Amino acid sequence: MAFALRKRGPSTFERASDGSMTLIEHVRELRDRLFRASLAIVAGLILGFFLAQPAFDLLKEPYCSLPGARDALGNCHQFLQLSPADGFILKLKLALWIGLIAGAPVWLYQLWAFIAPGLHRHERKWAYVFVAIAAPLFAGGAVLAYLVVDKGLAFLLEAGVTGLSTQLEVTRYISFVTNMILLFGVAFEFPLILLMLNFTGVASARRLLSWWRAVIFISFAFAAIATPDPGPFGMTLLALSLSLLYFVAVGVAFINDKRRGRGKEVYAGLDDDEVSPLEHDPEPVEAGQRVDVSAPVGVPEPIAPPAPIERRYDDMT
Repeated sequence: MAFALRKRGPSTFERASDGSMTLIEHVRELRDRLFRASLAIVAGLILGFFLAQPAFDLLKEPYCSLPGARDALGNCHQFLQLSPADGFILKLKLALWIGLIAGAPVWLYQLWAFIAPGLHRHERKWAYVFVAIAAPLFAGGAVLAYLVVDKGLAFLLEAGVTGLSTQLEVTRYISFVTNMILLFGVAFEFPLILLMLNFTGVASARRLLSWWRAVIFISFAFAAIATPDPGPFGMTLLALSLSLLYFVAVGVAFINDKRRGRGKEVYAGLDDDEVSPLEHDPEPVEAGQRVDVSAPVGVPEPIAPPAPIERRYDDMT
């Protein structure tokens, strides 16, 4: 997105002769695209305001599936609300989340339309591929978190002193569930980092595979620290999922290296401190003429000393 400026007045810039956009035009384009993205989010917010109640019923299902969470009639126990405004504020939060998801095609397109003109053709191609992979990975992590959040709740409530019949506070419960969903979704984007390193030529598939011990250890450490659920079930499942995705990414990296012909270089298979062989066939050099050392060598003429410089009496003053 290179631009050229040519000043015409004290605060006016006109389009350059090469057709490139000026700075003011870039700012105006950014303003217009942000305005369109905001309209899409606001429209999604209005739609989410009507869908907030079904979304809340869906998010409370993990709690209602716990033993003892329903009464004799099969109705789920109500959550505890500490402030009169908590229910309304929670509805606005859920509506905003729904608005961001519903308006994602529009505001993501506006963001991409602003960035894409500054990218090369092959960069845009790989951006399409990575975005197409990132969305299903995030959705898969979110679905997995929703399926295992009830296990984490059961462990937390059973390990506590109050038991499963505890009445939970509604805003903290929704924050717990949404944090689990967001954490699993973001963690599932980890293979994309490895694929970016391989596709850009920073690390080969063999080098990525050599990191498997460190990756597995970091996966378990990350799952143990970042998971809101301190129980072993959610932590282990997240760590195993990250490890599986790592090996899948390494397999894709091997396919990419084979397609590009990597690993066939002369230095392939050598250690960092090992010297690679030189494939060089030197040309034969003929012997020079023999020098007769018995022949007299000319004596150079002696160099005459320089003539003395005459000094006058005023040179010493």
